[in-house]
Amino acid sequence: MTPPPPTATPAPLRTPASAPALPADRHTLRRAARRVLLRNWTGAATVPSHGLYPHQWSWDSAFIAIGLRHLSPLRAQRELETLLGAQWGDGRVPHIVFNPAVPLDAYFPSPDFWRSSTAGAAAGAPRGLETSGIVQPPVHALAAWLVHRADPALSGGRGFLARVYPRLVAWHRYLTEQRDLGGGGLAAIVHPWEPGMDNSPCWDRPLARVEPAPPGAFRRADLDHGAAADRPTDLDYGRYVRLATDYRDRGYRDGTTPLRTPGPAFAVEDPGVNALLIASEHALAEIATALGTDPAPHRHRARALTSALLERLWDQDAGQFLCRDLIAGEPLPERSAAGLLPLLVPDLPRAVVRTLLDTVRGTHFGLGTTVRLLPSYDLRGPAFDRHRYWRGPAWSNVNWLMERALRRHGERAAADALRTAILDAAAASGFAEYVDPYTAEGRGTRDFSWTAALALDLLAAPGPGDDDHRAGTVRHGEGER
Repeated sequence: MTPPPPTATPAPLRTPASAPALPADRHTLRRAARRVLLRNWTGAATVPSHGLYPHQWSWDSAFIAIGLRHLSPLRAQRELETLLGAQWGDGRVPHIVFNPAVPLDAYFPSPDFWRSSTAGAAAGAPRGLETSGIVQPPVHALAAWLVHRADPALSGGRGFLARVYPRLVAWHRYLTEQRDLGGGGLAAIVHPWEPGMDNSPCWDRPLARVEPAPPGAFRRADLDHGAAADRPTDLDYGRYVRLATDYRDRGYRDGTTPLRTPGPAFAVEDPGVNALLIASEHALAEIATALGTDPAPHRHRARALTSALLERLWDQDAGQFLCRDLIAGEPLPERSAAGLLPLLVPDLPRAVVRTLLDTVRGTHFGLGTTVRLLPSYDLRGPAFDRHRYWRGPAWSNVNWLMERALRRHGERAAADALRTAILDAAAASGFAEYVDPYTAEGRGTRDFSWTAALALDLLAAPGPGDDDHRAGTVRHGEGER
């Protein structure tokens, strides 16, 4: 889809007819976001949405916990504890934890597809709990640290950090050891669903090698809840299913490190995944310090990951980090928001930071010039589609991460403007899953949990010029009803 021509000022937010606007005042928006999270809570965790995503998702729960800490630190801790309770013996945190009360046909791929307790037995999959076999970005240590800071007394009394810390360490060890498929010190993904940006044009080239599963081999439940024009194509979905089937049938083994053939048909180093791993290693250092444990190993690993990220994925000509296809042994030329997320990393060279900031504001992403929200993909890219899942729309979690990154690098005016735009879009779209980056028209499902949760987190800052430490003061038990 051809994007609108660039304009001198960001396009105004519009309210779609299908989602009545929420009042924009902070108090009313906070109450509306709270209602979404209470409605989507299942007793131990929060579903992204009851219709389209009726189970627990990994990085969703991390972002949800970040918002829940402002309503109930106890519930935020439980969110992460429930997820980590499904961790595999090899350390991986699965991207879905299935609720056995949900009918099998409500979501595909369902637990009878993944067969984690049997196919994943050699990798230590839980026996009494069904999960998927792939992973999602490691935001969890950052979320755990922020949740702890919301109420350190409650956290300490429950032993929250002491219980999640070894699980988070094992999770990072899995990524840095078993997933270093390129042998260069970075974690690799083995399925397009793993980096969270499932349908990104970055995956088009490596996916072209994959023979899709036949259409009759599966039924897409997502089309029961979302417009086909907003979702991945049948061809892409068939390739996703083929990769997941092959991974399952080899017992969820990741392959050799470094990668040798025969091995996975899809293996990519993604800058967003590794940037979040670095940010979470820094959070683990803070957690270790709070527990009286040596933080040095986490700081050392963060430095090593940062060096590898710069060496392997930085592209000066592109002005951003690019994904690397480990099968073809070359960078992928597509520009996505994942290549900007290393702005979260605290120890980047200043010249790299300046270049990334220029790219964020430049013609490819246009933040603050052409659009008010960061798009998920290059506005000028050949595959840009302002409505299709991860091929152009703006997502609240990516924009929340960018707001945090801008604030880290002293770009307070830009961070304040982005925070306002995220909140305006949440209000105007009814907490949509994602929005048109030009108009903020809501797409996907509504009352989406991380959109509501991250709006709560942004609302916890009292006003422009605030720093990014929104620990806040909460009332014990608020949100527990």
